[in-house]
Amino acid sequence: MRTSSQLDPSLDPGPGKPYFGSVEQAPAAYASEPSLGQIQPVRRYLNWIGRRIIHFVRTIQGLGAFSLITLGVIRTKFFSSSRVVHPLIRSQIHRAGVQMLPMVSFLAMALGLVVVGQTVSLLNRVGAQNYVGTVMVIVVVRELGPLVTALLVLARVGTAIVIELGTRRALGEVEALEALAIDPIHYLVVPRVIGLAVSIFALTVHLIIMAPISGYLVAFVQDVPLLPGDYLGQLAASLRWEDFALLACKTVSFGVLIAMVTSYQGLSRPLRLEEVAPVTTGAVVESVVGCILIDAIFIVIYLIM
Repeated sequence: MRTSSQLDPSLDPGPGKPYFGSVEQAPAAYASEPSLGQIQPVRRYLNWIGRRIIHFVRTIQGLGAFSLITLGVIRTKFFSSSRVVHPLIRSQIHRAGVQMLPMVSFLAMALGLVVVGQTVSLLNRVGAQNYVGTVMVIVVVRELGPLVTALLVLARVGTAIVIELGTRRALGEVEALEALAIDPIHYLVVPRVIGLAVSIFALTVHLIIMAPISGYLVAFVQDVPLLPGDYLGQLAASLRWEDFALLACKTVSFGVLIAMVTSYQGLSRPLRLEEVAPVTTGAVVESVVGCILIDAIFIVIYLIM
C-alpha cells in the first residue's frame, strides 16, 4: 500500500512531524459557500415573516367570524332585553360621544387654525378664492374630519374597551355570564358597536361644522377679503349629496371596525392580567391599520364618482 509521500513527495511532513494534509489546496468553490452563521439570521427572519403572516391570516379569520356573529346578534336580538341593553347603548354614546365633545371641539379649532385658515389665506394670495369651498370639502369633510375623529375615539375609548373586556375575561366574568344564560355578545359587544358608530358619526359632524367656522375667523383676522356669505356659499356649492352619504358610511364603518377589533381582542381568548397591556397595543395597531384601509377604499370611491 502506497503512502501519501509516495503519491506526492511534497506532502511528506518529514520525520517526527504529524501529517494533516494540505489545507492550502482546498477548492475555491467550497471557500465561497456561505457559512452556517450567515444562513441562520436569514432563516430566522423568514421564519418571523411566516409567523406574522400566519398570525395575520388567523386574526382576519377570527375577526371576520366574530363580526358576523355580532351582526347576527344585532339583527335577531336588538329588541330583546331592551330594558337592559338599550340603557347600555345610551351609556356608550354618552361615554364615546358626549364626553368627547370638549376634546373634539378643541381639535376642530386647531384644525381650523392650522389647515383651514392657512389654506384660505394661501388661496387668497394666489388669487384662487373660488376654490376655497372645494379645498375645504376635500380636506375637512372627506378626509381629515372622519379619520381624525375616529383615531381620537380609538385613543380615548377603544383602548378602554380592550382593557375592560380583557380584564373581565381574565377574571372569569364572561364565563359567569354564560353560566347565567346571558349572551356575552349581546350584553358586552352590541352596545359598544352601536355606541361607537353613532358617536363617531355625530362627533365628525360636529368637527366639520366647527372647523370651517374657526378657519374663517383666522382668515378674518388676516384681513382676507372674503365675506361670510361668499365663504358659506362656496362650501354649499362644493358639497354634493354623495358627500353626505359617503360621510355617514365612512364614519359608521370606522365606529364598527374599532368596536369589533377592540372587543375581539378583549374576548377572543382567556387572558392573564399581565397580557392585557400587550393585547391593547395590538388592538390599537390593528384598528389604525383598518381605519386607514377603509379610508383608502373610500378615496377610490370618491375618485370613481
